[in-house]
Amino acid sequence: MGAIAEALVVYAQPLIDQTDGSVEQMNKAFAISTACYNLALMPEDRREEAINELRSTLVMDDEEFDAFRSSILDPMIRRHQEMFPRMHERLSSGPWQSAGSLREQPRVAVAEAPPRTDRYAPCPCGSGEKYKFCCGKKSR
Repeated sequence: MGAIAEALVVYAQPLIDQTDGSVEQMNKAFAISTACYNLALMPEDRREEAINELRSTLVMDDEEFDAFRSSILDPMIRRHQEMFPRMHERLSSGPWQSAGSLREQPRVAVAEAPPRTDRYAPCPCGSGEKYKFCCGKKSR
């Protein structure tokens, strides 16, 4: 198993430990851990919207969902922040967070490629031949 897969299994371990080992419950644990992983990567204001959308899709009353959130969702989101702190540093300090921070970043000059001549166009040297039979042939 690769390093990423191992990290995801370690992340999901608290939910895996609560299963009886059946395939159905293991799949459910991984599905919930995947949802928590994705929620953890969202900005907090967007995360609340997503949790409210999740609330409407689950067949739970408000009391059950609040218990689910406090016992599973919130701890798994915190676990993600503890296990993968650099992901959260990058998300919170990235240049895409505000328009002002884009101006503060140093600009890098990008060299533009010279314009290309179409192979079937007349050669720019003025020979009257197609580029591919004249100067284009020389560059091959």
